Amino acid sequence: MSAIYILWLRQIKRYVRSKPRIIASLGQPLLFLLALGFGFGPIFQRAGQGNYIQFLAPGVIGMTILFTAIFSGIELIWDRQFGFLKETLVAPVPRVVIMIGRTLGGATVALIQGFIVVLICFAAGFRVTSFATLPYAVLVMILIAVMFTALGTAIASVLSDFQGFQLVMNFLVMPIFFLSGALFPLTNLPKVLDFIASIDPLSYGVDGLRSALIGLPHFGLALDLVVLSIIAAALLAVGGHLFSRIQL
Repeated sequence: MSAIYILWLRQIKRYVRSKPRIIASLGQPLLFLLALGFGFGPIFQRAGQGNYIQFLAPGVIGMTILFTAIFSGIELIWDRQFGFLKETLVAPVPRVVIMIGRTLGGATVALIQGFIVVLICFAAGFRVTSFATLPYAVLVMILIAVMFTALGTAIASVLSDFQGFQLVMNFLVMPIFFLSGALFPLTNLPKVLDFIASIDPLSYGVDGLRSALIGLPHFGLALDLVVLSIIAAALLAVGGHLFSRIQL
């Protein structure tokens, strides 16, 4: 447990020290929230869908956690190239413990970013419908953070350098975000898009946030939590297995 705590704390310290990174990582959520929220708000309202900021904010929160968590996992490539990973792996603990510590640290960083964006959403006019369901929203945020940090670690474990990073972004991370329903409702979609959204793990994260924050579910909060828990556990197992096979 002490090794997990040390690795968790190391990830947090790295995040706190990188002030430019903190500021830069908030640029994209602000752009989506303000440009899309206020730009498409009148159109969304005329279509009878209500306040677009209310609808968009959970998606932006989910997006923030997704990108921060993935990047936290991908940092493993940086550590491998500059020798930091070798220093960590010589510790007399199982590699799976190291992976869990890094994952929890990256997930915590993603959660911090998510909470910052929650405050920005409130400043932009977003309001929750019931404070009683806020613990469920926090639980969903935790599951999203753990799930995608583990995914980032699994990806970084099989990439030897950053050459494949752009491929991962364009053909995995961006589709996961744009097809999750973060920016548009999942009702009345074409069958192909509806199927893709139903197998997109972030769809259940965004839907869980909407269920808990504004009472607007698509799949249902219970199903969201079950699916997120199963996928998070599976990705932790896959990430632990791939991390244990890293060759330096």
